[in-house]
Amino acid sequence: MTTLRKLLHNPIGVLALVMTGVVVLTVLVSLVWTPHDPLGVNVPLRWSSPSLEHPLGTDALGRDTLSRIMAGSRVTVTTSVLAVALATVVGVAIGALLVFLPRGLSSALERLVDLSVAFPTLILAVIIATFAGGSMWGVVAAIGLGSTSTITRTILPELRRSVRTDHVLLARTSGAGPLWLLGRHILPEVTPTLLVRMTQLLGAAALAEAGLSYLGLGTPPPAPSWGRMLAEHQSQIYTRPEVLAVPALVIVWTTLAFNLLGDALRDALDSRSEL
Repeated sequence: MTTLRKLLHNPIGVLALVMTGVVVLTVLVSLVWTPHDPLGVNVPLRWSSPSLEHPLGTDALGRDTLSRIMAGSRVTVTTSVLAVALATVVGVAIGALLVFLPRGLSSALERLVDLSVAFPTLILAVIIATFAGGSMWGVVAAIGLGSTSTITRTILPELRRSVRTDHVLLARTSGAGPLWLLGRHILPEVTPTLLVRMTQLLGAAALAEAGLSYLGLGTPPPAPSWGRMLAEHQSQIYTRPEVLAVPALVIVWTTLAFNLLGDALRDALDSRSEL
């Protein structure tokens, strides 16, 4: 049974695919169309109630909320994907070093990885983003480097198990170098575990991006951002709670979608589920 068929036979997997599909579709549609200009200011229409013209109403500057939510999805998803890609590349590289370096040096470096795992990822991301300055690439570096230790700690046991398999030992005996072993024999075996962790990290990255934007450390204005939408209108929490509810709900939706997809992938890729 293929991975996709397993996902479709799992109610959680179907829910995850639908929720993730909505997020991806929103990003793709926003690339070519939004109901209004996300940056367009129309003060006479400030705080408009939901209508056919503005399905989610407008904000304090008369900007269309739906258009800003759609445009903000590009920022959040793009940043999350790039951050997870960075974390994966660096995390796998560190894991490979720990596997192939001499035992003493490997143990010392592994203690550093354990120490970084114990350090809260979001706090580390805030520190890095503060030094990098407010930009999308600064946020990518902050979240990516902050999540690197999670990738390393996840795949390290798999890398060590793969290195001890018979075909890898035979290839090493035949003179194969570390890069060849890693690309040809080891990484294909750890890919399922890596995919699951990457998918789960997408949810954490989306939440971290929103948090950094809320703190003013994310992608700078005027680019719409879900986290900044929360920060801009937090003073209206009692008078107009709906303007906070919309970006908050889409952040929860996106985070939950990626987390559920990661859990469903884990179950689908588990060979024991076929028993």
